[in-house]
Amino acid sequence: MKRLAPQAVESRLHQLAQHATDCLIEEVNLTPKPGLVDRRGSGAHQDLSLALMERSARSLTPTFYALAQQCWQRPADIALRETVGRLGREGEQQMMAATDGVNTHRGAIWALGLLVSAAAMQGGEANSAQLCTRAAELACLPDRHAPKTFSKGLRAVHRFQVPGAREEAQQGFPHITQRALPQLHRSREAGADETEARLDALMAILTSLSDTCVLNRAGMEGLLTLQRGAQAVLLAGGTSQAAGRQALQQLDSAMLALNASPGGAADLLAATLFIDRVSIATH
Repeated sequence: MKRLAPQAVESRLHQLAQHATDCLIEEVNLTPKPGLVDRRGSGAHQDLSLALMERSARSLTPTFYALAQQCWQRPADIALRETVGRLGREGEQQMMAATDGVNTHRGAIWALGLLVSAAAMQGGEANSAQLCTRAAELACLPDRHAPKTFSKGLRAVHRFQVPGAREEAQQGFPHITQRALPQLHRSREAGADETEARLDALMAILTSLSDTCVLNRAGMEGLLTLQRGAQAVLLAGGTSQAAGRQALQQLDSAMLALNASPGGAADLLAATLFIDRVSIATH
């Protein structure tokens, strides 16, 4: 790992934090997404808006910077894991202050926080596999200060016996490495524009993710509706094709009818965009 001059390190830390924030803003602006906040409106959410989501994302830049700073070229150990956990919880409080108590990005703080930390651990230079492996190493370590209360996501994990955000990270983000990133690259190579490629990457996540946000609102039937609908978009050639766009419209209508929104998948899409931006290309 290269040793950078202090000024260069500082620049890299700011860059990682800014990339994470930018990816959250790009995710929420991506349109049209099924049931989610986008440039058209609030989707299935009464308490969220595009402006609120953007404000929330910007409030997290100092948290991402602090994570990068603390993790710079450090190995994964319990002390680092507990520092990352503490900074994440402090970031959550800053987010809640910025949004007047609305949970906008709790899941994203977990996923992106781990990936920013992982990128810093690697000195800002890693491929996507290395980033996800480092993030998994951190996620697998215990944090004795973690709150013992059950989040909505954890309740869904236990009720429906499915993996949640914690397991996704501990396994090295398989929905990103095996589904979203390959689909993003495939769609770009097939001539899709950036919006279409990113929507296709979201569909790839949705085909198999046990999205706890959807499970909480619409149960297993809602989750299956989401997964089948996303599969239909990709089978129709993706969102660069008229049939794919029509399938996406049908999926959006179905999610709105169920009052359900795949917030977990949105977090993973933002994380996908981050990895795509900061990782050294290996494909």
